Amino acid sequence: MAIQQESSTPGATLLGPIDLLAVEFPGNRFTGAGLRELHALVSAGIIRIIDLVLITKNQAGQVSALELQDLGPDAGGALAALHATVSQMLTRDDIDAVGEQLANNTTAAVMLYENTWAAKTKQAIMEANGRVVLQARVPHEVVQATLDDLAELGATLP
Repeated sequence: MAIQQESSTPGATLLGPIDLLAVEFPGNRFTGAGLRELHALVSAGIIRIIDLVLITKNQAGQVSALELQDLGPDAGGALAALHATVSQMLTRDDIDAVGEQLANNTTAAVMLYENTWAAKTKQAIMEANGRVVLQARVPHEVVQATLDDLAELGATLP
């Protein structure tokens, strides 16, 4: 795991960690179903969606980006309720990279989001004259492998 030192530039906007998430759904008829938990995170102020793009990959393998107005009222309404800022931070290169990973005849939601809870926590730490010296994301695969190793040793798992 590469460790990067945390740094703060005076006067810079304090943001939480920014994550990219791409989720694939079979078929090319995204309905917005399954967004309840995402709505809850946004409503609670835990995350803020910075950019959101829907991508389709047809049966022939052609990748296209969809606009919210191109969706039906159910899907468009469900996504609009997420209050996503279409910042255009997700580029055509990002769309193409995700599209390469998709199976044919699928739809993907690609989301760039800020972990606003972390920005609030960092602000509180700074106000208490503390500083964040390390912040890192540990991939799920690494955590799972460690848990598997601990289980083999008979350790009590969380």
